[in-house]
Amino acid sequence: MQVSMPWEPFWIFIVYLIENMGSTSKILDSFLVISYRRGDRKALGLLVERWNKKLCVQAYSYTKDWELAKDVTKDTWQVIIAKIHFLKDTNRFGSWALTIVSRKAIDSIKKRYQIIRDDGGMLTRWGNTSDEAQIDESSLQSVMKALSNLPADQRITLRLFYLEEYSLKEISQITNVSVNTVKTRLFRARKN
Repeated sequence: MQVSMPWEPFWIFIVYLIENMGSTSKILDSFLVISYRRGDRKALGLLVERWNKKLCVQAYSYTKDWELAKDVTKDTWQVIIAKIHFLKDTNRFGSWALTIVSRKAIDSIKKRYQIIRDDGGMLTRWGNTSDEAQIDESSLQSVMKALSNLPADQRITLRLFYLEEYSLKEISQITNVSVNTVKTRLFRARKN
């Protein structure tokens, strides 16, 4: 006769989660988010321990500056803590956090650089607002020429994405093309 242990249903549940919800990493993140929401401060510490380096590396991939990446990561954690209770699918914590850090990094780059457009909405000057590093005039002219030589659909897509800050889905709706077409246009415009 086999005796059932009181913790056996717990392990059956864990096996079910692993088989049906995805990787153990996502399950652990989800568990930590739920635990933090219920008041377990140590759970947040474990989330930070698990994700801080990944977030910092993600920020660095945008900023190319470790000090700025660390600041962006710190700002990201403040947003995560403030909004973690609104995260609907706790299994998506990782992608949610990476999205936040990416947007924060882009925002920090935009703050660092000043973009001035002429009346036609085209880029006319680009430079560091702190005057630490200025792009020389020939580089600016090269960028302007490259932008003007792009096909209209690519130029519009670049403008909507980078200058107007629309998402891929929003650009898709604005231009009345699929999201994949928007991605293709962005890829080709960057390549050109």
